[in-house]
Amino acid sequence: MKILLEELHSRGHNISVIRSSTSWYIPEKSPLYTSITIEMNEGFENFFDIYLQEQMRAQREGASLLTFLKLTKDFLSMITQAHLLWCDATIQIFQNPTLVKNLKDSQYDLVLADPAMGPGPVLAKYLKLPLVLNVRWITSGEGHFILAPSPLSYIPVPGSGLTDRMDFIQRVKNLFFYIIIQFQEKFLVGPIYSNLCNKYIEGGCDIVSLLQGADVWLFRSDFVFEFPRPTMPNVVYIGGFQCKPAQPLPADLEDFVQSAGEHGVIIMTLGTLVNALPKVIADEIASVFAKMPQKVIWRHKGEHPSTLGNNTLIVDWMPQKDLLGHPQIKVFVAHGGTNGVQEAIYYGVPVLGIPLFFDQYDNLLRLQERGAAKIIQLADVNGQTFEKTIKELLHIVSYRENMQRLSSLHRDQPMPPMDQATYWVEYVMRHKGAPHLRTEAYGMPWYSYYCLDVLIFLVTTDKNHDQDKNEIADTSG
Repeated sequence: MKILLEELHSRGHNISVIRSSTSWYIPEKSPLYTSITIEMNEGFENFFDIYLQEQMRAQREGASLLTFLKLTKDFLSMITQAHLLWCDATIQIFQNPTLVKNLKDSQYDLVLADPAMGPGPVLAKYLKLPLVLNVRWITSGEGHFILAPSPLSYIPVPGSGLTDRMDFIQRVKNLFFYIIIQFQEKFLVGPIYSNLCNKYIEGGCDIVSLLQGADVWLFRSDFVFEFPRPTMPNVVYIGGFQCKPAQPLPADLEDFVQSAGEHGVIIMTLGTLVNALPKVIADEIASVFAKMPQKVIWRHKGEHPSTLGNNTLIVDWMPQKDLLGHPQIKVFVAHGGTNGVQEAIYYGVPVLGIPLFFDQYDNLLRLQERGAAKIIQLADVNGQTFEKTIKELLHIVSYRENMQRLSSLHRDQPMPPMDQATYWVEYVMRHKGAPHLRTEAYGMPWYSYYCLDVLIFLVTTDKNHDQDKNEIADTSG
């Protein structure tokens, strides 16, 4: 979101950001925007950290069906608690007359919100403002599933670990994951926002209808990365919008990279939410790196591995995009977060993926299906598997060729993704919304949507016709 705010600010827009007091990624003071801080007693960083540690432990020990169900229950409980906190923050806004008056008097042109969190869409409805949603994740699952036809026969549900080619058992699994998401929406998350809307929104509403009512969606994906599927005209694909030509590295980092010579450099990071891998895994990975001729830059915040080699540089932070864009980088070891995957595609660097949770396996699977990545599950990470896989990525040229082909396809667009994002935000501002891009299907009863009423009518009519023919035949006889 910050990168999009920077671009909008550079184009002369005045921006106000509503943030929580516990936010760890949206600073209160910024030259880009004026902030409105809502007090919250509890943040979300601990939620994710506790769950992630449990997830990693379960993967290492080998997750049984019972463990999977427990982790699913814990995840749903964590998400439900997060939505309760977000609703409490929204109530604070509505119960602050001064803040509400300021919001109404400011004459905003639109609300730009993250659909994974309900307050943005609810506030847009309350203020009667156009709504643009940025990212594809929603309060329960992924946005496509409430926007466009999504046949489960070939569209994998997030978290299922499936591709668009499924056999019978895989389709059963896909349906099972879909049922979990529907349960989450109808019984856990949906009622939280329905209660909020019924109290503060005239006429009431539900969170799904608010999301479906958005004027434009900015999806951080594209069909170079994603499997083909139906979509809608108000969905704009901006995958890789944060990517730019690489900038020069700091002098000390450039010297380290160049010292690798013809062997090149491997970079490794498992994202901002992972402070450290389990020590036994970190030691095994470090021992593999130590034996290799390549240099290694590893973002690692925990205790330094005891097997660390002289060729490995441990850092707290790295200029990831600038490194990926450097010609010396040979392989990217990553957890499979959306941003990292899109950046690997943009810069054409093959990926060794170690997925930890959420959509990371699904993201990496899409690259692996295209021959541009290899995946090692955390439970399978040891010195032997890690060494074998990283050498495969280094020495089999097809991985780099396939990733560079994806990079070429991704870059071959009539308009860069960031320009598309800002164009559509400003389009909604110019026209005070874009309702003409929304389908009327969202308001149809399910039986009308599937034409079941028409089918029943035709069947009934046909039976009546047959009965009339029989009566005529009897009379003739």
